[in-house]
Amino acid sequence: MAGGAHDLHHIRPWRRIERRRSRKVRVGSVEVGGDAPISVQSMTNTVTADAAATIDQIRRLEEAGADIVRVSCPDEDSTAAFAKIARAAKVPLVADIHFHYRRGIEAAAAGAACLRINPGNIGNAQRVKEVVQAAKDHGCSMRIGVNAGSLEAHLLEKYGEPCPEAMVESALYHAALLEEHDFRDYKISVKASDVFLTVAAYQALAEATDAPLHLGVTEAGALRAGTVKSSIAMGSLLWAGIGDTIRVSLAADPVEEIRVGNDLLKSLGLRQRGVTIIACPSCARQGFDVIRTVETLEARLAHVAEPITLSIIGCVVNGPGEALMTDLGFTGGGKGAGMVYVAGKADHKVDNGEMIDHIVELVEQRAETLRSAAGAKG
Repeated sequence: MAGGAHDLHHIRPWRRIERRRSRKVRVGSVEVGGDAPISVQSMTNTVTADAAATIDQIRRLEEAGADIVRVSCPDEDSTAAFAKIARAAKVPLVADIHFHYRRGIEAAAAGAACLRINPGNIGNAQRVKEVVQAAKDHGCSMRIGVNAGSLEAHLLEKYGEPCPEAMVESALYHAALLEEHDFRDYKISVKASDVFLTVAAYQALAEATDAPLHLGVTEAGALRAGTVKSSIAMGSLLWAGIGDTIRVSLAADPVEEIRVGNDLLKSLGLRQRGVTIIACPSCARQGFDVIRTVETLEARLAHVAEPITLSIIGCVVNGPGEALMTDLGFTGGGKGAGMVYVAGKADHKVDNGEMIDHIVELVEQRAETLRSAAGAKG
């Protein structure tokens, strides 16, 4: 079966995004920055000291396609549990550290692949030095996390309010603290809940440093509103080539953050994982229930990791044209049946009642073909 959309994308120069040049750091087994693929992150919301619950949530995030997972370590019980959690995780973990430098040292020793810190919050120069040394000793990278809502008092006094200049100044100051100790394995984020402030801060930071950038809109909101805000801000930045790893911050199940993040990258051609469904919004012309069909297919195909495009169109107005651009497709017709397209070409008809099972079977066959081809190359 031909690659359909995947082959065509390679000959469309207007689809290419030229990524900003950044240096590369490692978060455990995952490379961030440089020519590494843009990774997708989320954060657990369980009580970290409850290792079993936290491990269970990490499993679900892994299954959804998370590359990196962040775990909060606010107290000693959390860092004590972190060692068990890190051993069970298949993806690298970032330990989220605020205020107490000892938590950073403990998390590094417990298996954290990265420490998310704000050097200005963890104490004097000696304490910063000790955390950096722990990161060096245990092979940890770091993320300098600047938020508009928690800028230093002197910067708020200087600028009058959170603004891009204040956020970038904070980020570069904290980066200099790490570099004083010959530590450059760090990435930076400058997050705000405001779309305009977020984009402007990242644009300015991208010009001021070659450090990898972790994108995000902090406190973006609930699933729908937060997805919209995050997509506007991060989509704009990613389209401009800015960003090396992302987290969609939603007041929702963390698994939704991974789903939205993956879909965002897939929409920009920056990630090729799983089934991408192109579907019409449905209208009176539809030959079958498009909305229910797409919902069912999304659920039944969530386990497929191989990059496959699938068009589900309710009628023949746009169906054949959309099917031309996808690996597989189904277009509704009359008399309770529709046309199945394979590699952009009309292949055979199937009854609407059998269509979902049939499409799932075709997608899984395509996935197996791709897996076999990848295995032969490897």
